[in-house]
Amino acid sequence: MPWRTITISAALVLSVAGSADVASCVDAADRREFGGLCRYRQENEALLAAHKRPRVVMMGDSITEGWIAGDPSIFRDGVVDRGISGQITAQMLVRFRQDVIDLKPLAVHIMGGTNDILHLPGPVNMDQAVSNIRSMAELARAHGIRVIIGSVLPATKGGSPMATVAEMNRRLAALAHSEGYAFVDYYRVLDKGDGSMGAANSGDGVHPTEAGYARMRPLAIKAIADVR
Repeated sequence: MPWRTITISAALVLSVAGSADVASCVDAADRREFGGLCRYRQENEALLAAHKRPRVVMMGDSITEGWIAGDPSIFRDGVVDRGISGQITAQMLVRFRQDVIDLKPLAVHIMGGTNDILHLPGPVNMDQAVSNIRSMAELARAHGIRVIIGSVLPATKGGSPMATVAEMNRRLAALAHSEGYAFVDYYRVLDKGDGSMGAANSGDGVHPTEAGYARMRPLAIKAIADVR
């Protein structure tokens, strides 16, 4: 199932199915595994076998997974996509070693939290979601990987903007400032003023369209341009 067709209500259930089926998730046990480790296993093994060190790993959920289709220009010159549809930050943390650390990139761009927020109350609360991103950033730094934290994008649930997104972004920006990480404020360029994205920038209120990704492009390019 393509990432664009995954509904928000089913996002957690489909955190591996829908993206993993087109990759290396070959049996039911793989597809049930919490972190979705099978999704990029073969691609990671191919990079390691070829001794290709990514310049930047883009770690995230469906917004990151769909980015490569929405704006492939970002994913060149050693920038690789490691987004998985529907994942919460706890799942990203589970696969962070395999999909980031083991690849030995120069930098990681971490963007997550949308699914955590959309499913409140759910498996994790906002404090835990920020903590999970903090843990990924600390793991990266401990392995000499530069950290870039992307903001959560504006989002709506049931047609109403989610005010909790702005609060999470305040916490993530404060984390980045206190630890010396880069922070990329995609929220600012996509917010139409009420905490939501306009119809041109998102067809479902959560995932960017090509126009939405185009608005994100200059910020992403600036953030990763000097990673060498």
